[in-house]
Amino acid sequence: MARAARQCPRRRDFHTQLRGATSTRQVLPGKTSLKRFALVAGCVAAGVLLAACSSSKQPSSKDGGKFVYLLDRKGKWTEDKLTSLPPLPQPNAKLLPFEVSNDTPLTFAVDPASVSIGNDGVVRYTVVITTPSGGRNVNYEGMRCDTYEWRLYASLDADHNGWDQTVANDWERIQKGTLNAYHSALYTDYFCADKMTAGDAKTIVQNMRYGRTQSSRQLELR
Repeated sequence: MARAARQCPRRRDFHTQLRGATSTRQVLPGKTSLKRFALVAGCVAAGVLLAACSSSKQPSSKDGGKFVYLLDRKGKWTEDKLTSLPPLPQPNAKLLPFEVSNDTPLTFAVDPASVSIGNDGVVRYTVVITTPSGGRNVNYEGMRCDTYEWRLYASLDADHNGWDQTVANDWERIQKGTLNAYHSALYTDYFCADKMTAGDAKTIVQNMRYGRTQSSRQLELR
């Protein structure tokens, strides 16, 4: 009996220690709590990042009625101010002929001295259209590769000795498939490639001089 009595205090001490250890585990966060906290923090951070990306690339319908993401929208295009016109090509000038259609009686050529590319990306040039009887129509024009448009700046005046700027028109869509659709021929064969200018003005003139159209240049690269 005395020996059994001596063992009782030890059992009470054991349960006391057990209760103390249990209460300590309830106060201190365990590994599972730390993992949950880290997971929640990571999800919050990811949500903030996605919200920032979403707000910076919201679709807009201000570009021609089509949805365009804000980061993909281009800045407002501004045309260079035309301060002067090139000299009229002389009758003996070495023009650069180009093919438009086998069915048209007209011939078409570009004055190499007039070809230029502005800071606005517009290809400007003088085109000479000649009838079978020798009559000539001379235009100074511009072409935009990015929008497939052209415009007229001036034409040969009635006295055939100067420019007439009263006939100028605004930008309009290039027409193709017609008998005298020379704008489409210039755009496709010499001036433009992938909605950009096909090189600088010197390159364009060289390609026209040697008849290197866009399709023939692609064949050379194969």
